[in-house]
Parts: sequence; structure tokens; C-alpha cells
Amino acid sequence: MKIKEFIKRHKLVLFLFVFLVAFSLFLMLFLRCDIDYFWHYKAGEYMVKHGEILTKDIFSWSLNQYYWMSHEWLFEVIIYGLDVIFGKFHVFVYVFSITLILLFFLFFSQKKEYLKNIPFALFWTAFFILIFTGLSGRPQLLSFLLLAVSVWLIFYYFYHPDSKRIYFLPLISFFWANVHGGSSNLPYLLCFLTIFCGLFQFSFSKIEAVRLSRKQIITYFVVAIICMVAIVLNPHGIKMLFYPYQNMADSLMLSTIAEWQPSNLNEISHYVYFVFALVTLGIMIFSKKKIRFLDAIYYLFFLYLGLKSIRFWFFSYLVYTFFIFYYVPKRKVDSYTCSLILVFSILLVAIFIRGFSYSDVISTKSLSDSAIQVLKKERPERLFNYYDYGAYLIYQDIDVFIDGRADLYSKYIYEDYQDISRLKYGFPELISKYQFDYFIVPKESGLASYLKSTPDYSLIYQDKKCSIFKTKEKC
Repeated sequence: MKIKEFIKRHKLVLFLFVFLVAFSLFLMLFLRCDIDYFWHYKAGEYMVKHGEILTKDIFSWSLNQYYWMSHEWLFEVIIYGLDVIFGKFHVFVYVFSITLILLFFLFFSQKKEYLKNIPFALFWTAFFILIFTGLSGRPQLLSFLLLAVSVWLIFYYFYHPDSKRIYFLPLISFFWANVHGGSSNLPYLLCFLTIFCGLFQFSFSKIEAVRLSRKQIITYFVVAIICMVAIVLNPHGIKMLFYPYQNMADSLMLSTIAEWQPSNLNEISHYVYFVFALVTLGIMIFSKKKIRFLDAIYYLFFLYLGLKSIRFWFFSYLVYTFFIFYYVPKRKVDSYTCSLILVFSILLVAIFIRGFSYSDVISTKSLSDSAIQVLKKERPERLFNYYDYGAYLIYQDIDVFIDGRADLYSKYIYEDYQDISRLKYGFPELISKYQFDYFIVPKESGLASYLKSTPDYSLIYQDKKCSIFKTKEKC
């Protein structure tokens, strides 16, 4: 009897719970092994088997034993550990679990806000899939979860000054600095941003500001400092404090790496972010409630990040989730709401069952088995490889010239790689400089055409994706 009463009383929440599980399964249709996954996996494998944290490169011949800012080392250990436990399904387990936890956290941390307008809650959840950029075996997914928890803690203390939850933020910073240090500066930055918002008290037109108490300002400041100290507790020490800013200041990486590209109105695929940002702003402006100054500043800050780089799109979504429901009017729950949610849930699960194939996830390797076998037989010592091939070559225990760790190569060979691969003026001299003995490049690339037409190189393998060349001296 008690179970029936519980179900009746919490019927809507239970149906939304089922919907979130179904939605998480549906999202797995878009799951793929990002190319960087492969070097992450090999790094984790090495650290587990050797019992040491990597701080020097061991995967390339070009920068072997050079200092490597392995700011994702703990994630790499985790992903390898999941493989030991779950085998080939470990990527699915990782992505599905973290995605589901993230969706649950967003919902249950502000359940009342979600429940006051179910149609809008479902509409807002739809944006989750439209700008979600983390459906792969990479540490960014953990950063999304950590950001959500951080913003929740910061916002909660703003409106509940007697709460002690804010003191969990340094623990978040510590964990973040070791699983994905490149974004670990956000907790303390958001504390300082919140302090700024709390210095003012005014009501001007549509915007209203509330001043923080002296105690709250001090608490935010102290927590921010402790967060900075927590970030230092990693294998690289104080360097981690500066690492995110160094990355953001690297113009070469910003201009060549896809996920660092700025939002661009000339790219149709980018329109979803602009629509999302405008919808959020419109809801705030046309709401009957005044816009809280804190929300306005957070909106502008993360809008700026999202416009600066597409990798911050989902950060915007997560942060906006913690204040957008405040501006949405309450809507009465219709009698058919639960039934509709259940129908949607069944439909999403059915689509997942019909369309999901785990072989599609693990088959996203960038090179064929035949190409790998040729390289293993030839045993190149100074291989030139295409950037996107690097991670999978590492996975196959083949030393690389370059791979997805652009931050490692940026100071040394990354620009030379770009000049060679794009056939920029003087590239033959760069080829001579590195004394490559083998090349593996895309079949249709300009470099492949150059190597074919040059008598110093011999084509020894070709398939639909790539071509492998050997210097005549090696023939």
C-alpha cells in the first residue's frame, strides 16, 4: 500500500526519471570513439602497468622524453580501468554513466524548477542533444559534470548564505585538476565572478542586483583561494594554474584545431548555438520577472566563451540551466502529461534498440588494419604521420611524429607539421630537416601527390584512406 501511495504521489517525477534514462540511451546513438581516445587509453595502460604518472612523452620519436603536461592523467587511468572491468564496452559504460548522472543532477538539483513547467523542461532538454559535444571517450564529459556541480554550489550559497555546501568546491577543483586540468580554473574564476556580482545593489529597468553580505564575500574569496591551492595538488604542481591560460593564448592551436574554432555565422552547423543563446536571452527579457544581475553576468560570460570557441557551447547550456527556469512561468500539469512522457520514453528506447550498434562505436579507427600491418612490418624509425592518424598509431604501439596532444608539440614541431602537410613555401627543406624514412598521409592529400611525383620516395601501400611512402634510401 505504501508503495502505491509513493508512486501516486511522485508519479510525475518517476516518469521523468524514466524519460531521462531513455533520453540517455537515445544519446548513445551519437557515441563515437574520438581519435584522441586512443592515446588516452595507451597513457592509462602505461601508468597502470608501470605504477607511475607520465610527465614525459613516450609515444613520439620527435619529442621522446620531452616534458609533457599530462593534465588528464587520472581520466586516462580511469578509462583503462573501465576497460579491464568491462572490456570492449567500457567506452559505452563511461559515456552512458556520466551522461545519465549529469542529466539526473541537472534535474534533481532543481527539481521544483523543472516540474513547474514540464513542456519547457522537455524543450530545454532537447537543446542538450543539439549542442552536446562530449559523446566520446574523452575527459570533457567529466568536466561537464564538474562544472554543473560547481555552478550549483556557487549559486546555492548566493541565495542560501547559511549553507556550508560551498566548501565542497575545493574538492571539485582538486579532482578536476587531475582528470582534465585544462578547464580546472573555472571554479575559482566563478567565485571571483560571483563576488563581483554581489558587490552591487540596484534596480534599473529590467535588471536587479542584490548585494552579498560581508560574510558571503569573504567566504567566496576564501573558497576561491583554497580552490587554487587544490589545483596545485597534481603531478605538475603550480604549472596547472597557468596551463589553461597558456592554451587559450596559443594562436597556432586556436587557428588549427577544430574544437577551438570560434562560433561563426558563416557555418550553418553553428547556428544552433546562436539560436540557443537568443532563445535564452529572449526568455529572460520577456519574462514578467526582473533579470537578476548574477544571471545576466553569467549569461554574458559564458556567451563570450561560447562565441570564442565551440568547445564552450555545452558549458553555456549547463550554466544557463541553473537560472533559466526562474524566468519561465508556472504551467499546470495536464492529465495526459505522464502518459505523453511515457510514450516519448518508449519511443526513444525503441529508436535506440533499432539503431544502436556498438561496432559502429569501436570501428571509428582512423587507419585500416592492413595499413597498420605494413607499418609494423616496415618498422619506421622516423615516420611522418598525418595529425589525425597519430592517436591510433600510438594505440598500435607505433612511434609517431605528431598526434592529438597539440599542447605538447606546439612549442617545437607543430608549426613545421602544418607547413609540411599544407605544402607551404620551403616544406621540402623541412622534410629534409627531420629525415623522415616513411610517410603515412591521406590518399587524396597534396602531400601524397608531391611524394608520388618525387623520385626520392616510393609508394608501398595505398587504400581508400591513406598512402604509405618509403624513402628510396630505405628501399
